[in-house]
Amino acid sequence: MVDDKEKNMKCLTFFLMLPETVKNRSKKSSKKTNSSSSSGNSSGGSNSKLPPVCYEIITLKTKKKKKMAADIFPRKKPASSSSTTVQQYHQQNLSNNNLIPAPNWQGLYPTIRERYIYCDEIDLAADTVLATLYAAKKYIVPHLARACVNFLETSLSAKNACVLLSQSCLFEEPDLTQRCWEVIDAQAELALKSEGFCDIDFQTLESILRRETLNAKEIVVFEAALNWAEVECQRQDLALSIENKRKVLGKALYLIRIPTMALDDFANGAAQSGVLTLNETNDIFLWYTAAKKPELQFVSKARKGLVPQRCHRFQSCAYRSNQWRYRGRCDSIQFAVDKRVFIAGFGLYGSSCGSAEYSAKIELKRQGVVLGQNLSKYFSDGSSNTFPVWFEYPVQIEPDTFYTASVILDGNELSYFGQEGMTEVQCGKVTVQFQCSSDSTNGTGVQGGQIPELIFYA
Repeated sequence: MVDDKEKNMKCLTFFLMLPETVKNRSKKSSKKTNSSSSSGNSSGGSNSKLPPVCYEIITLKTKKKKKMAADIFPRKKPASSSSTTVQQYHQQNLSNNNLIPAPNWQGLYPTIRERYIYCDEIDLAADTVLATLYAAKKYIVPHLARACVNFLETSLSAKNACVLLSQSCLFEEPDLTQRCWEVIDAQAELALKSEGFCDIDFQTLESILRRETLNAKEIVVFEAALNWAEVECQRQDLALSIENKRKVLGKALYLIRIPTMALDDFANGAAQSGVLTLNETNDIFLWYTAAKKPELQFVSKARKGLVPQRCHRFQSCAYRSNQWRYRGRCDSIQFAVDKRVFIAGFGLYGSSCGSAEYSAKIELKRQGVVLGQNLSKYFSDGSSNTFPVWFEYPVQIEPDTFYTASVILDGNELSYFGQEGMTEVQCGKVTVQFQCSSDSTNGTGVQGGQIPELIFYA
């Protein structure tokens, strides 16, 4: 059985979670009812215009009985420092003739027991974490808010980064905002093509379109903005016309750096979209071709994007007459990092017998699951340099977990290979550890072989 004290607390908690409009309505209803009763109204004090508000208290079924903090933590006298801080705050309010309580009154108490708050284990889920964060912020429960932010950071990906960017700004969480920008910058094309991008507000749209370090082709940025405009028209109950798409984009349209597109992208994409006026289309074509370029409202300077970092794991390289041969075999190595990074590709050795072209199938796996792969060609000039081979999109790599990098090469039989491999390499602020992979069937390991470089954004 639930005692009276617990019933009262549940009622109080339920009432606190009600919207303010419902609370105000209840108060007004109560006042009018009392007023009618005291005046001796013949109708028995009822109010026909405003029906009474009824609250149904719903008891949630849980696996175990909820406990209050006072039941878990022993009662003891608050620390003198906390008591002094609270007294000083109230004294300051009195001195300033200010009777308003502290906006973050719970922050004045160091322990959960002193705040009289439920302290069961926090169980968060992806579909409820934002609502929980909202409640934690509204009712000033800092430890719950921190748990929500930590959950969001660990579940952050290109699919939800734009939405979480918008929410992190709303909730004033600068650390989460920074994490979102890291994902959006490195995996910009994936983030812009995600469904979540169309759900952001206009202010967030502007901040993304203005971003200097956005790592994406401008035609992708343009197409993403049009997709957002289409959904925004639906939100505003506007017809899905080109005119309305341009209307909802407003000045944000000029944040798209259309003159920096490849000419083919502009001619086959933006120029035929209908969003640009005839004068704008003509001026941009002249910008590409004319010696005297017209003035444009669009930003005409290309974005800087991100500069890739390279982690080189060998101290030297060599070649021999009987190495390094391929014949369809796999070169593979395992690695782990101590910070979240985004693997963009691998640096590979080329022919030791003059210039040659190679076909390379690169792959990145985690616990046997393929996260990224690509089949491409690269040209080596006969030197001992490394040559980059890229994934279609950078792959997000979480810290403290080993991943497997693999490549199958087809080309000149003899190539350079690495020697004096290192098990740990420091690359800027990122530490990378290497270990041998059981997938390697061509001799590559920690000490020597192929895949001399990891190319990444951090």
